[in-house]
Amino acid sequence: MSYSDFTLKKIKQDLGIKVIEDEDLFSQVEAVKISDYLTSTLKYNLPLAMALGTEKARSELVIANVLLEVRKKLDNKVSFFSGINLDVDKSKSLTGFCDFIMSQSSEQFYMSRPIITVVEAKNESISSGLGQCIAEMYASSLFNDNEGTHLSVIYGAVTTGSTWRFLRYENKKAYIADVTKIMGILVSMMK
Repeated sequence: MSYSDFTLKKIKQDLGIKVIEDEDLFSQVEAVKISDYLTSTLKYNLPLAMALGTEKARSELVIANVLLEVRKKLDNKVSFFSGINLDVDKSKSLTGFCDFIMSQSSEQFYMSRPIITVVEAKNESISSGLGQCIAEMYASSLFNDNEGTHLSVIYGAVTTGSTWRFLRYENKKAYIADVTKIMGILVSMMK
């Protein structure tokens, strides 16, 4: 089993994580203006990604560019990983590849201090990616603890490229929020 096999029900049953929906997690976050480069890139790429209609197209043409903008906004002091393997606990099925992970480390050759997991929604269904994202957030928390760098909060996002849903994991609880200030939220998560 891999992260993509997790559903919200499996998260609750197998990992004992309580899911709390529609929390007001990021209302205090200020909007962050995106660069002219990202504006231009998305203006060109988004219609193409939506027309192609594949997860790979949305991932490469939209999501990766948004996450790279976050890295740039933070002066490359955070790292960005795409398609990275995160085998943490085989007995709990916390194994497999993650769509995207951002880390509070500037190191790009290996992953340390993962803080945000981003899941590209399968079949454009945000809800179908929530279980996978929470499993990856939980695994990131375990990974950090195993590395001796405990982080009390891990963040996540599930996205179609045009719609985003944000999550926060702490103390065996996953909070799900529905918001619109994408860049501001992603930047604040990395600080």
